[in-house]
Amino acid sequence: MLRFDRLDAAIGKITILRGLDFSIDAAETVALIGRNGAGKTTLLRTVMGFTRTTGRLLFDDRDITSVEPPRRPALGIGYAPEDRRLFSAFTVGENILLPAQVAGLDAAETQRRLDRVYTILPELRDMADRPAGNVSGGQGKMVALGRALMLGTRLLMLDEPFQGLAPALAARYAEALRALRDADRTVTLIITESNPALLRGFASRTLVIERGEVTEGALEAERTH
Repeated sequence: MLRFDRLDAAIGKITILRGLDFSIDAAETVALIGRNGAGKTTLLRTVMGFTRTTGRLLFDDRDITSVEPPRRPALGIGYAPEDRRLFSAFTVGENILLPAQVAGLDAAETQRRLDRVYTILPELRDMADRPAGNVSGGQGKMVALGRALMLGTRLLMLDEPFQGLAPALAARYAEALRALRDADRTVTLIITESNPALLRGFASRTLVIERGEVTEGALEAERTH
């Protein structure tokens, strides 16, 4: 599904990721664990095409290293950044629909995907007409997840989704992810987190990133990170 082949990634003149050489299979739920500044966000942004790279990045056996960032979501890749990045002047519903409009999906496919979002996150249907600038931080994380789901039919990447959430909202977010996994056994999930305890029992595999290098890890073994 996703293959990093001796890949380095840089922001400006600074190399952040070094010699990435690993694969993620279809339908895996992968926890990417590491301290702040270890390179978690940079790895996700590299998949989206937002860094300068050497080496290769393959998606479904296709080399997408040279694919421009605006074209990558159309491959079925959804990305929910840590800071949500909602358009505050738009409604919640408009924020969710925006990726489908940018991707040029027809009305029927857009509705099918919107129904999928509302099945997994039914609270977003009730919030659809609310200005996105008026939602709480936790609610904004839910909106960002819904927006990412509109395009993330093959691969969904979530950057620190539990950060800053109150316990009740964190539990609800985890419930939504389990609902997604139950509804779609084919989608691949990559979830970054500084606190591995939050993903214990949910991820099927753990990768540890340290100083821009990725190794296999175990949630129990990485508690101190």
